[in-house]
Amino acid sequence: MFIVKLKFSDNKSLAKDYMEGHKAWLQTWFEKGVFILSGSIKPSGGGAIIAIGVGQMELESIIAEDPFVIEGVVKPEITELAVSKSDERLSFLLE
Repeated sequence: MFIVKLKFSDNKSLAKDYMEGHKAWLQTWFEKGVFILSGSIKPSGGGAIIAIGVGQMELESIIAEDPFVIEGVVKPEITELAVSKSDERLSFLLE
């Protein structure tokens, strides 16, 4: 599992120009089952994504396709989390 932080850069003001493309990109990867959670980092820090079922290199390629990344609105930071324990409701993450 990976935690992806998309931290706003100095180009944060451009976010509104690329928001629709960013949302479409997110939806694509939710539909493919790679992204299982996303949301905003509060307050105004950018966003975060939880991704599963891919390796680091593949995820880096996916993240590089985000319009926010392409246009320098955010800087991605990918952290791998080796899940060893979860609440029963999230047991699928241990598979």
